[in-house]
Amino acid sequence: MDGILTDGSTIAVLGSTNMDLVAYVAKAPARGETVAGREFRTVPGGKGANQAVAAARAGGSVSMIGAVGADAFGDRLRAALEESGVDTGPLRTVDGPSGTAHIVVDDEGGNAIVVVPGANAAVTALTPRDEAVIAGADLLLLQLETPLEGVLAAAETARGHGVRTVLTPAPARPLPAGLLAATDLLVPNEHEAAALTGRTDPYDAADALLEQVPEVVITLGSAGSLYASRTAGRFTVPALRVTAVDSTGAGDTFVGALSVALGEGRPMPEALAWASCAAALSVQRSGASTAMPYRAEIDGLASAS
Repeated sequence: MDGILTDGSTIAVLGSTNMDLVAYVAKAPARGETVAGREFRTVPGGKGANQAVAAARAGGSVSMIGAVGADAFGDRLRAALEESGVDTGPLRTVDGPSGTAHIVVDDEGGNAIVVVPGANAAVTALTPRDEAVIAGADLLLLQLETPLEGVLAAAETARGHGVRTVLTPAPARPLPAGLLAATDLLVPNEHEAAALTGRTDPYDAADALLEQVPEVVITLGSAGSLYASRTAGRFTVPALRVTAVDSTGAGDTFVGALSVALGEGRPMPEALAWASCAAALSVQRSGASTAMPYRAEIDGLASAS
């Protein structure tokens, strides 16, 4: 099941849409501590929406499945997706507030995040339109900021229609066997891989994960990424050396760009290197979705690297 085209990527994303409420500080506060921040921003985000924006800016034809609230944040979230070229037709509006993510970013580019699901909690099942969008896609991107029932339904629908499913297991949690069985490519970071397997060494974690899914990419931050497959062995791809300003959304940028590259039929080493360029560009800017690069920028850095 390759789900690959040679002339473009049609990508469905089921996941969260959140408004990121971002405070910038010199050093993140410890428990019980109050610190002064130097700046505050509201930035459209959510792992699902971030991956959708990243894929659309990287050149994919992207549809977003999820939910926003009937509030001002919901209007802004929908508009931000559309401005990046994402089809929001499948994005529902439900009563109540939109999801929010409360983020503290320190001067080293690190972050700590609290997510309040809001409308995302309504994404427990697929509508007929959702099913049609998934069936017509080349790849389906999934994460874990929406209810597992909906994520599993989407993965099983994709499997039934021969659509390649890429799962980012974040935030880390135990996963049902059925979801892993319907996943083609699992993309955890090293902490999520350790949480899923109990193994802190990424190579050992990759071996354990291959017992459940056919392909794994473990992202390693500044150390790059590790690819492992049941049939094609394993290799690493280095990250580009850059000075990080804000790492929020870097993983989602990587996955979105990777999905576009795979949908265009690129070999995995080339696809991972191209996705690394996208992530490197994103961490040099503040914000999540607002920091995500466009295709021309990614191609430019890839050509220069």
